[in-house]
Amino acid sequence: MFRDMTIKVIEKEILPFYEAWEEAGLVDRQLWNTLGEAGILGANLLEEYGGSGAPAEVTQMIVEEMSRLNCGGFASSYNIHSNIVMPYLMNLGTDAQKAAWLPKMGTGEVVGALAMTEPGAGSDVANIRTSAVRDGDEWVLNGSKIFITNGLHADLVLVAAKTDRNAGAKGISLMLVDTSLPGFSRGGAIHKIGQNASDTCELFFENVRLPADSVLGTEGMGFIHMMNELPRERLGCAALALGACDGALAETIAYVTERKAFGAKVASFQNTRFKLADMKSKVELARAYYNQCKAAYDKDEMTAEMAAILKYTSTEIQCEVVNECLQLFGGYGYTKEYAISRYYLDARVQTIYAGTSEIMKEVIARSMVGR
Repeated sequence: MFRDMTIKVIEKEILPFYEAWEEAGLVDRQLWNTLGEAGILGANLLEEYGGSGAPAEVTQMIVEEMSRLNCGGFASSYNIHSNIVMPYLMNLGTDAQKAAWLPKMGTGEVVGALAMTEPGAGSDVANIRTSAVRDGDEWVLNGSKIFITNGLHADLVLVAAKTDRNAGAKGISLMLVDTSLPGFSRGGAIHKIGQNASDTCELFFENVRLPADSVLGTEGMGFIHMMNELPRERLGCAALALGACDGALAETIAYVTERKAFGAKVASFQNTRFKLADMKSKVELARAYYNQCKAAYDKDEMTAEMAAILKYTSTEIQCEVVNECLQLFGGYGYTKEYAISRYYLDARVQTIYAGTSEIMKEVIARSMVGR
């Protein structure tokens, strides 16, 4: 039921306008409200906060369907809002914090963003410089963040900041930042080669004064909180990857079964058939492990190692599949006339954000032989 509803909403409210949003570098702000009214944003929210109380896998499915229908940029935006920031609040927030933010995030009145990356600290989160200093009953936040998805539309930003500059990773706390507060500002849109409908920008915090209760979770435990939430974030990356693979393969099959070369359909050539078979096999293997990880997540048994294996393999397979698919289109694949070009461009960042493939391999290796 959720899948059918999701597809209908995407086909009606997103696909007719998506090309224009890709050109603009962000979706219309009203889309968030529209998706909220349709129940797409808060599917996983408890009913007391206005949600449907559906299991987490429904949110993953929505990410997958958006990606399958070639809306990879907005799939990333949705993933941040509904599959990352919302769960942070659901799992770590006080009753007051949940009541203040979750219902509005479910309706689309509030758009959420996650701000960890800085110009000098990407995968090395422990080296962030943004700081929050206690001043009486308030925190004073200073610093900047870069490559922030939903940055231009965000009403709530979950910021990783140093509350103890001398404690390394143990000095990081998570702060809930209302973007209407004085001292908060946004840089211009960052122009990317893909996922263009996902608005991305730099955020600045200049003496932003936050209430004392702005800390999400436990002060000084921000790094641990982030590590604990990574499995779900990486499930979202895998959902996006698998959806894109399905969509790209469908487009490619449709093309090669119609396109002719040397008097025969491209689908009749052994190279084409073997390429398709190879891609299908890899995608289905990735999907099997994804399903295994989803089941483990539901039982609170998904480990950091499992999340790293899933994120690494699924996104690398995505990049390989869309590359091979584009090759089968020949020169037409290199034009915007065919959807495969966007699948190709949207895929590339998947092996970079939420932990690069190199970091994922390091996490996996550490679980095997230590540091």
